[in-house]
Amino acid sequence: MNDKYERQMKKGVLDMLVLRLLKSEAKYGYQIIQEMKEKSDEIFLLKDGTLYPILYRLEEDNLVVSKWSEAVGKQVPRKYYEITEAGQSALEEIEAVWKRISDGIARIMED
Repeated sequence: MNDKYERQMKKGVLDMLVLRLLKSEAKYGYQIIQEMKEKSDEIFLLKDGTLYPILYRLEEDNLVVSKWSEAVGKQVPRKYYEITEAGQSALEEIEAVWKRISDGIARIMED
């Protein structure tokens, strides 16, 4: 039962976290998965089947754009995702909503 609630809570913040990871630089899928894992102390262990639908949805909403890298030497081409200006604005709005929600939760949980 605990796992069910944890999955629901995590699902609601994934778009925000992906946009946040893309804020500093363009990244490819595996890089996003690894950073999410490392920075969250393994709380967020995404699979390709979870991440890519998020990226495609963000791209469809014009919050990120993707570009293929050139193959250099033995390195294979990779699809990099980069946050757009609209994505930056959306991230600021989402972070403000997250702060209001988390502050409200903290006040309720104080009892």
